[in-house]
Amino acid sequence: MRVINTPADMKNHIGEDFGASDWVTIDQATIDKFAEATGDHQWIHVDVERAKTEMPGGKTIAHGFLTLSLVPRLSATIWKIEHRTRGINYGLNKVRFTAPVPEGAKVRLRQKLLAVEDVKGNGVRMTFENTMEIEGSSQPALVAEALSVAYA
Repeated sequence: MRVINTPADMKNHIGEDFGASDWVTIDQATIDKFAEATGDHQWIHVDVERAKTEMPGGKTIAHGFLTLSLVPRLSATIWKIEHRTRGINYGLNKVRFTAPVPEGAKVRLRQKLLAVEDVKGNGVRMTFENTMEIEGSSQPALVAEALSVAYA
């Protein structure tokens, strides 16, 4: 866990690889809960029996947006700003789902700080390159450039 003192101190870390989170297993229960929350019940995600015969590898795959939704959770295990009043997600510049995440796979987040800009209200807008790695795979599940704002 990298600890940064204040939002403004993030400027001292532009260009740095912040490291990786621990591995998280994507099980069928997680996939099913995401399907319920989003209404996306496409069979490639939720029909285990059909996936056994029709999907490469014989398993369901996680929703791409499920994988993306793990970024804030896993990011919180990589770094934190000790003295801040609040933080918000600001959006995404680009997202690519580069490989499927089969049920039972382990993923982890790797982050690199690309940019930090001052914003009104005594805050900074940070741009991170996020790479969701799949254990045992040379190809990541996703690469996303995400922005967040932290206020002092």
